[in-house]
Amino acid sequence: MAAATAAGAAAAAAAVSLIACYLLLHKGRPNLPWVPTVGFSRASGRRARRRGLVEAIGNTPLIRINSLSDATGCEILGKAEFLNPGGSVKDRVAVKIIEEALESGDLVYGGTVTEGSAGSTAISLATVAPAYGCRCHVVIPDDAAIEKSQIIEALGATVERVRPVSITHRDHFVNIARRRALEANKLAAAQSESNEKQTNGLAHVGSEMMDDKLTAMQRESNKMQNNDPALFSTETLHSGKCDVNSDSKGGFFADQFENMANYRAHYEWTGPEIWKQTKGNLHAFVAAAGTGGTIAGVSRYLKEKNRSIKCFLMDPPGSGLFNKVTRGVMYTKEEAEGKRLKNPFDTITEGIGINRVTKNFMMAELDGAYRGSDREAVEMSRFLLKNDGLFVGSSSAMNCVGAVRVAQDLGPGHTIVTILCDSGMRHLSKFFNEQYLADHGLTPAATALEFLDK
Repeated sequence: MAAATAAGAAAAAAAVSLIACYLLLHKGRPNLPWVPTVGFSRASGRRARRRGLVEAIGNTPLIRINSLSDATGCEILGKAEFLNPGGSVKDRVAVKIIEEALESGDLVYGGTVTEGSAGSTAISLATVAPAYGCRCHVVIPDDAAIEKSQIIEALGATVERVRPVSITHRDHFVNIARRRALEANKLAAAQSESNEKQTNGLAHVGSEMMDDKLTAMQRESNKMQNNDPALFSTETLHSGKCDVNSDSKGGFFADQFENMANYRAHYEWTGPEIWKQTKGNLHAFVAAAGTGGTIAGVSRYLKEKNRSIKCFLMDPPGSGLFNKVTRGVMYTKEEAEGKRLKNPFDTITEGIGINRVTKNFMMAELDGAYRGSDREAVEMSRFLLKNDGLFVGSSSAMNCVGAVRVAQDLGPGHTIVTILCDSGMRHLSKFFNEQYLADHGLTPAATALEFLDK
């Protein structure tokens, strides 16, 4: 009886497989409950309910940084974005980029998201993409902290490390990522054409054979149920196996620098959270910029809620944004003095600083800018670790330098918000490597905040 039941189940499985093949041949797309679906509501301006991993992204705590608050007489608050599942503020961007791409059809389920990233966005895309049934291919400059590419690979993404060159060079990591998406689309198109030819060749026999095959399959199933297992052939089970050879689903270049989904992630998501968490009682916001999405989205949202809120840029060495904001001219101090180094950014911080104005940054509403130094960022990171137990990365440390600068200018009694972008865990080989710092003349020596004395 058990054998008959097993044989019947096998026959039923074969029938299901054959029917699946039939649906594929006829380009049917059944609505299966286990196939992930994504809900969107951009038109309503409200974020659709997300489930699973992506549901845990956002709503990060806004924590008081006690040491800086006590030292300045202001309330300095840090948005703890390092507590997102992917470990950084870029989780929000990854979600928004992928959801909008799926909605527009630029990305399909099973497709590959490509991006050129110094680390955090790549990690977030590699974390989030599988939740939407997609793959990830990352191109990363080889001078980025090695642990970042190791994390990306561990998450299952493809990592391509390349030498850092100017954005105008065809082999800049961003430009290579764009090409990888185009290559994936060409492969998918060629594969689709091949499959279509095969399908057309089978179509004229498919309909004629299907009824006969289903009838034969049902007959076999009935025989098994009538305790006649001798008539069952294991070949029947496998005759329904369908290999549609549909491995490539095309590529989509995330383009975090110019994709306005980046800005929208913070205008629709991060900004409103800050406003709600402070109950609207804040006087200033300050952050560094890489793609410009965070500072643009948050500053514009806060300004719309209250025009008196001051928003400032904190710029690292080698970046031209400080001069763009303060003087309207895009150039760096190093370029002006003829001391430009080979590295695109003359800083050990990662993920911030840029020498062009992105579409995202153009949306920012700023009241001014500050320029920080690598030493200030290094000293700040050690100060926060020692006094607050905050183990943050280089961009977070630079943001906190900016928060103190704003507090010094505004004076006591003000509330200032900044972003704690990621943790120090991604910066062990460089920013928290004592030998690396010594080689760059950046060995920390401060005992308090004297490194920020004006």
